[in-house]
Amino acid sequence: MIRIGVIADDFTGATDIASFLVSNGLRAVQFSGIPQGEVSLDTDAVVISLKSRSCPVDDAVADSLAALKWLKAQGAEQIYFKYCSTFDSTAEGNIGPVTDALMAALDTELTILCPALPVNGRSVYMGHLFVGEQLLSDSGMKDHPVTPMTDSSLVRLMNAQSQGSAGLVPASVIDAGADAVKARYAQLKAEGHRYAVVDTLTERHLETLGQSVEGMALVTGGSGLALGIARNLAQPGVNAADSQAAGRPQTGRSVVLSGSCSVMTNAQVAAYRAQAESLALDVEACLSDEDYVETLLAWLTPRLDNALAPMIFATAEPQKLKAIQAQYGAERASHAVEQTFGALAARLKAQGVSNFIVAGGETSGIVTQCLDVDAFHIGPQIAPGVPWVRAVSQPISLTLKSGNFGAERFFFDAQAMIPEAQ
Repeated sequence: MIRIGVIADDFTGATDIASFLVSNGLRAVQFSGIPQGEVSLDTDAVVISLKSRSCPVDDAVADSLAALKWLKAQGAEQIYFKYCSTFDSTAEGNIGPVTDALMAALDTELTILCPALPVNGRSVYMGHLFVGEQLLSDSGMKDHPVTPMTDSSLVRLMNAQSQGSAGLVPASVIDAGADAVKARYAQLKAEGHRYAVVDTLTERHLETLGQSVEGMALVTGGSGLALGIARNLAQPGVNAADSQAAGRPQTGRSVVLSGSCSVMTNAQVAAYRAQAESLALDVEACLSDEDYVETLLAWLTPRLDNALAPMIFATAEPQKLKAIQAQYGAERASHAVEQTFGALAARLKAQGVSNFIVAGGETSGIVTQCLDVDAFHIGPQIAPGVPWVRAVSQPISLTLKSGNFGAERFFFDAQAMIPEAQ
């Protein structure tokens, strides 16, 4: 019986939530894209990773509804729409339109909005989303190249991009327990609201919310809510370490591919460059040089046996990124960089590279696709929300890191978990 069917709007978000489900007592299988036909599954949760965070709204809705149809055909009891803990979206979507479409398909009148992930500094208070001690609108997300977040009010953000209105479940109600939260849901529904924005400051709040949504047809949020739901559903005595064993990385050559331009990834790249060999992508070459992947491969090949894996990066500071976008066009430059990473990953696989450490949602998506990886076992966490995963059908391991996740030494920490050759 599939207790939870997750529709994630990008690849890193999918591994993020899958890792929280597994580490809190549920068995989970993750698919890259929507599986074709029925699949024999013995698991508590299925996670489908889409590429719908920043694509056109109509495409995001269509893909999400197709994923819903497949999950319901497999008997999923509850649907979980997973988006980023910084609510990455614009006034047009895609969170609001996808949520509305899923609600209509499931014939449900109320769902919750819970992007919070306290362990990574994402919290919600009085309906406002915080990144650490900063309001979302004051954080590095205000400069995001695709979804700049200039408002911190989840109520306003959702009202702007949806067909209904949002109301608040304040922290004081959540402190009173799951029954009080359920009563507040009923009140908001009676007042005509379709979305309940839930304050979330602590892990205990997540546990209470996990209890409060039992039986709710659709929930939406970041990966934090998965912690509460999993703990509410997990059977006593489940050993998370056992469920993570199949996803552990294997001995072999490794490479770091960083496409994210987030604040934390910039810091991670800087820390890694200080000790490991690295090469910055040339955007103009990505756009115009048909042999550029071979040039990159020629640079990487003699360095693949280094003690620290070599790194190719497109990570850039906000000012430099804006200059690149102004010169080449944001969409054109982004597409060219993604295609270069994907083609490079495929060539590295052919040369026997088995461990890919990838930063950035879009980069993770194209790398996974070009490696022909369609399903993962979820392994141990390197950082909260970032596990190692291993392909089901081939000896490939990956980390798919969302931009702002992990500490500054993340790339070092990931490699420390790879077993040495005997």
